[in-house]
Amino acid sequence: MLKIAHSPDADDAYMFYGIASGAVKLPAPYVEFLSDIETLNKLAIEELLDITAVSAHALAYICDRYYVMSVGASMGEGYGPVVVGRGVDRPRHVAVPGRYTTAALLVRLAMPHVKTVEIPFDKIMDAVSAGVVDAGALIHEGQITYSRHGLRKILDLGEWWLRETGLPTPLGLDVVRKTLGRDFAVAVTRALAESIKYADEHREEALKYAQKFSRGLTLEETAKFVDMYVNAYTRDIGQRGKKALEELLARAKEAGLAPGCIPDYIDL
Repeated sequence: MLKIAHSPDADDAYMFYGIASGAVKLPAPYVEFLSDIETLNKLAIEELLDITAVSAHALAYICDRYYVMSVGASMGEGYGPVVVGRGVDRPRHVAVPGRYTTAALLVRLAMPHVKTVEIPFDKIMDAVSAGVVDAGALIHEGQITYSRHGLRKILDLGEWWLRETGLPTPLGLDVVRKTLGRDFAVAVTRALAESIKYADEHREEALKYAQKFSRGLTLEETAKFVDMYVNAYTRDIGQRGKKALEELLARAKEAGLAPGCIPDYIDL
């Protein structure tokens, strides 16, 4: 029985809608596990998942054991996790949603003067509002709802990355355990591509399904968030997306923030 995992978030739910609805079949029976991305990162590092979403940062720790699927990537073209605060321009302590998240890596690359503090992603706005930390890096729907909580943007890490590299911001990936074999990984990658295509073809139903995972967003806001992170790079990471991922991994290694990694892609 395959162990398949993804985050309980609107963009992942949209991508998996074809599979979840039963319209698209995977090549083997499976059980599904949903959890926050940092938990999935840690489980993948222990090689406890067969097919899973992971942070691009976490790939550095597992790339010898997992293939990177050419579909399913979360990338932002000039946008990404947002560092927010209540009024401090140069924060000292910045909350990040886990050591292996890409948000944490980007904070350390863009703001090397700060000290990062790991806080669950859904508690970061509360921690900033309460003054527990000066600022926090928001992922998921927090990127578009923070102003409701009286917080303001200090730095959009995707904007910073684009200025630095001219490339999209690689945030999340879908990976397949290498011991399952390359042929099997190709079949799984094809199934995810079909699942996304099915969601695109049944957009209204797929968005309503995704809204269940959006933690308070309206249907319109859910659509906005899905369109941010289910985009051309999701449907095919392409050469530019690969270049962005490899640049992030190279910079992480150069800065001493992660081990070296050469991704092994499954292309269709």
